[in-house]
Amino acid sequence: MSDRKISSAAVFPDISVKSADNTDVLLGQRQSESSWKMVVVYRGKHCPICTKYLNELENYKQKLADMDVELVAVSADSSEQLNEHKEQLEVSFALYHSLSIEQMQTLGVYISQPRSAKETDHPFAEPALFIINGDGRIQIVDIANAPFSRPDPEILVSGLEFIRDPENDYPIRGTYS
Repeated sequence: MSDRKISSAAVFPDISVKSADNTDVLLGQRQSESSWKMVVVYRGKHCPICTKYLNELENYKQKLADMDVELVAVSADSSEQLNEHKEQLEVSFALYHSLSIEQMQTLGVYISQPRSAKETDHPFAEPALFIINGDGRIQIVDIANAPFSRPDPEILVSGLEFIRDPENDYPIRGTYS
């Protein structure tokens, strides 16, 4: 892994990935009327914890939308792998694929090699999550190096409710290192 670390308050980088229908999409650009965006980076179809986490996030999609936050997820899987994975998923938010090693390095995520060909056929990103605010800056960043280390959706959404409340005037945290 590179020693690059994406910083909170940084402008989310221009990263082009593929949508489920193989259209190029800028990962940080909102595809809805929402002013904020949550980008969930997941390991891929080979990861049962990712499947469970994505399905759990579906339960929070409407609450996020009500807070003006668009939800998407992305992996390094191929189009074929994503289509196979969708058979195990019960999500209505956008799923993207074809995240490259260079793009993973730009995001500063941990990258793993498959343990065997049975797992998958390419290097993949370990879990990460980015909340992009209305200015295109990273409000929250969470980067993990293991599949079981991710933010609890209920706590995350509760925290976002607090941040999104204008009365709280909550700043971006972790900008000093």
